Amino acid sequence: MPTIPARRTASAVATAALLLLTAACTGGDEDDDETSGASHTGREGDGWTVLHYSMADTNLEPFMVADVNELGAVGSNDNLHVRELMDRSAEYGEDPLLDQGDWVGGRVLDLGADGTTEVVDDLGDVDSADPELLASFIADGIKDHRAGHYALIISDHGASWPGIGPDEGTAPDYDVLDLAEITDAVSSGLEEAGVDKLDLLGFDACLMANYEVASAVAPLADRLVASQELEPGHGWDYGSLQLLADDPDATADDLGEAILDGFSSQAEEQGTQDQITLAMIDLTKMDDVDDAVGDFAGALADQAADVAPAVGQSEANTLAFGKNPDETQDKHLSDLGLLATAIGDAAPDVADQADAVVDALDEAVLDEVFGVATTGATGLSIYLPPVRELADGAYLDVPTADEWAGFLEAYYSAGAAIPADEQPEFKDPDTGPEVTFDDDGGITLTGTFDPAALDNITEATISYALVNDDGSITYFGEEIADYTDDGAAPTASGSYDLSYLQISDGEDSAYAYTDLDLSDDLETAFFDVPMTYYASTDTDGADPQDALLSLVLDIDAGEFVSETIYIYDEESGGYGELAPDPEGTIVPDVLTISADGDQVWEPTTDVGLYSDVAGLTYEFLPLDPGTTIQADLTLTDFGGNSSTLSSVVEVP
Repeated sequence: MPTIPARRTASAVATAALLLLTAACTGGDEDDDETSGASHTGREGDGWTVLHYSMADTNLEPFMVADVNELGAVGSNDNLHVRELMDRSAEYGEDPLLDQGDWVGGRVLDLGADGTTEVVDDLGDVDSADPELLASFIADGIKDHRAGHYALIISDHGASWPGIGPDEGTAPDYDVLDLAEITDAVSSGLEEAGVDKLDLLGFDACLMANYEVASAVAPLADRLVASQELEPGHGWDYGSLQLLADDPDATADDLGEAILDGFSSQAEEQGTQDQITLAMIDLTKMDDVDDAVGDFAGALADQAADVAPAVGQSEANTLAFGKNPDETQDKHLSDLGLLATAIGDAAPDVADQADAVVDALDEAVLDEVFGVATTGATGLSIYLPPVRELADGAYLDVPTADEWAGFLEAYYSAGAAIPADEQPEFKDPDTGPEVTFDDDGGITLTGTFDPAALDNITEATISYALVNDDGSITYFGEEIADYTDDGAAPTASGSYDLSYLQISDGEDSAYAYTDLDLSDDLETAFFDVPMTYYASTDTDGADPQDALLSLVLDIDAGEFVSETIYIYDEESGGYGELAPDPEGTIVPDVLTISADGDQVWEPTTDVGLYSDVAGLTYEFLPLDPGTTIQADLTLTDFGGNSSTLSSVVEVP
């Protein structure tokens, strides 16, 4: 196996806690929400034309080939016509696609019966992130196959409002379909075809069930189907389109329900059900959601100085998506409905506006599926970085983000204005926290802090690091801690069981960084583990890719029940599951802070582990007696100000 170079420098570890709030997501009255193509332009006859756009010139190619093979099993008939654009890579496998076998480049195919295909256009080396290509694919597909209903589904890495992509064939500057390009391409394609809007627009990609996305595409379709969270590689079950082949009168709602049901069932079969989300959004109701979000953002901005603590505390404790311990790769996406509910409960002055957001969202989200880790998800996320330094300036270019961006600016300004005497401050920092050893072999850190900061605090965390001989420290985990209001002497406390996560491929092993989260019922634990991946073709380790290992632990059984490795794409900011590459290597990354304060995520071993996920094992082991660690108890406020008590402990 290759020697693994160090990961690039990153900023400090994000410490966002996850408290799952229970909220019901119910659809509106079926008769009111049902749509019909009869009132739309460009329809001829009945039945459906489905346009499937696979930007497969990425590491997701094997998954997308499998998806199109599922589509081919349904095929086309008098009720359904399926047109496919598949852009394939020379780098990611040779899986046969229906009767086309393997190839490199783009092809437009009409799918026939029994897995047969007809080549409409052999595009050769093509940029599938070119909006003109998407527009022409839509226009030609509709003009060639007029129908009563139209659907467009786009597949690739998803990044929420930054868009979808990339096309790796455009290296070194990978091209991405950003949100403006997506809306322009779909609009242009529909206009050329003489169609006012799609019946259904789908993103078979990560993170695309996002308020900013839904608001932008609302004029283009009646329904949106997308996921708030990272999607497992198997994506949707395209066998669900059999509904359209069987029933020419099927509606957009019928199709959306079939996609949600198929996705959920396939996740159960693949063992990925714990962390999924998929929602069907009534885009005809997005004007009401826009109005409610705009009013809510305006009220928050107008009263930022008063409500900022409630916003910060709600952000820290609301269900979030695309999380990563490396805060530079965290997507900072909060569940919109849960966030509004939490802010409204904590800040009565904006409760009416918060309730209006929840009500409008409830009307717009017709149905959703979610797992144990995403319980209560309400259908759409919204962008909310906790501090200004983590906010992406490109967000200001998103047309649907104007009001929310104005609120974010006011919120960050309020955070910057927190007086010094109201920022977190532990008492007696030089003496450190009180450290007690528990009967079960762990430690608890406790400290008192100035009550003047209590209202501004958003979270407490405990983190732990190895103390190295050169004076540096290497953090290998963090988890939520508690803080309480005890009058004149409020306290914070956090516990750590003095264990570490070891990952093994059967030949080698490595310890890993863990960001621990718990389900609401405390029966399931979730771990995000930052990693670096090297493809088997990258023999000299010259092309490392950032990755995230997502683990699910059944606490009572003591067994890991799910593990998925997601690749992070730096160009798009998107995620996608790592396609099987048993000869590739992965290595866990940990955060090391040097004696002079420099921070870097670096590998825990010079020898990688094979990336055959099915062959990896995970075990929590006790630290060796005599190991010297530093344990930190930290309080953070909504302005990003923090205070930390540290203690150096020798493991007994």
